[in-house]
Amino acid sequence: MGFGVVPIVAGVVLSLALAVLAWVDWRTLRLPNAITLPLIGVGILYVGWWSGEIWASVIGAAVGYSVFVAIELLYRRVRGRAGLGRGDAKLLAAGGAWCGWSGLPFIVLVASGAALLAVFVLRERVEREAGRIAFGPFLAFGIGIIYWAQLLTAS
Repeated sequence: MGFGVVPIVAGVVLSLALAVLAWVDWRTLRLPNAITLPLIGVGILYVGWWSGEIWASVIGAAVGYSVFVAIELLYRRVRGRAGLGRGDAKLLAAGGAWCGWSGLPFIVLVASGAALLAVFVLRERVEREAGRIAFGPFLAFGIGIIYWAQLLTAS
């Protein structure tokens, strides 16, 4: 991607959108399509325009969405209840759009590690909420970390 003014401005816009999504999901357990869907499109357009790697972005969005939908459906089939929401799949698709398909495993690794840490710290809240905790804030954190890490290592 390369370091420069445009990637930094894009990263700030991405970070602000991720912060809003994290806050909304933490409070409501919902990730609004009005933010997640444009984030996918803008990510594909930005990466395609700025780096010319549009296929890495398109594949990242498609794989991110598909993998989380598959996990959602499998979990629901095995456990008989929701485990991941479709909003999480859309948010991971946005992460794939902004960070490319190669960033997806790292996004999920950072998000999962942060979520596990939070569950230990917030154990009482998780128990009070019947085991439900928003995953979107952790995905947003993972996307942000990986975007900035990729930007810094590309320079």
